[in-house]
Amino acid sequence: MGTRVLLLPPRSKKTEESEEEELMVPDMEAAGSTGVVSSSADDGANNPETDQTQNAKRPRGRNPVDKEYRSLKRLLRNRVSAQQARERKKVYVSDLESRANELHNNNDELEEKISTLMNENTMLRKMLINTRPKADENH
Repeated sequence: MGTRVLLLPPRSKKTEESEEEELMVPDMEAAGSTGVVSSSADDGANNPETDQTQNAKRPRGRNPVDKEYRSLKRLLRNRVSAQQARERKKVYVSDLESRANELHNNNDELEEKISTLMNENTMLRKMLINTRPKADENH
């Protein structure tokens, strides 16, 4: 296993760095010009230490403000989505109710037509019976 020595760039006296910035590892591109020395058996390819230094500049965990922002954003998205679902349901129920009314009216019309046709059929049967010659009269 090789050893790795990281040299941080010299501090500027004009700017004060926070403790978090002091503990952060500089970018690899910028580190090349600031004196990062690495001695390793392999040239750093597929080296977990290299991955750790690149990931070390990211803060561990989520920023509480960022976490709260994300949760509020998700909550707002959920509320909007729920409202849209309620609106879609209203439209769907309204369509079902209008379809039910149409079918009810159509059913009423068909029942009236059936009644009329049954009356007509009964009347025609009576007329047919009355117009047939009777067997008694011919003999």
